Amino acid sequence: MSKILEMAADIVSAHASNSKMSKEELVAELQEVFSALSSLEKGEAIGTELPAGEEAAPSITRRKAFGKKQITCMICGKSFTTLARHLKTAHDIKPGAYRKQFGIPAGTALAAKDYSESRRQMAIDKDLGAGLAKARAARGKGKKK
Repeated sequence: MSKILEMAADIVSAHASNSKMSKEELVAELQEVFSALSSLEKGEAIGTELPAGEEAAPSITRRKAFGKKQITCMICGKSFTTLARHLKTAHDIKPGAYRKQFGIPAGTALAAKDYSESRRQMAIDKDLGAGLAKARAARGKGKKK
């Protein structure tokens, strides 16, 4: 029993060192990991998967998920600047499937509004649009021949 508790504490400690967690989240995570390890030791299945055909309910509303400074994952509730990498690594889901699952329009960026605006402004400052216009013009001349 104490070995399992020690292992659970190590796992949660490693996770907490990389993620901001409140006191309540730490306790809940410790309980969840401990129960999972106990179940594994007993040879029981861990009931984390949903039945076939049933999707997870969003942990946050779509309106609250898309904030100015951060975007929140509707699956787990964690906040990020951009969501694409998190979706792939943590949930093994592509952005298109995520949009479809939660009814997010295809044109909606999976990035915080401030981040998108800063990237847009950087592109304007570096005059990246001029290079794009030249490339399109060159490609257009090549097709007419």
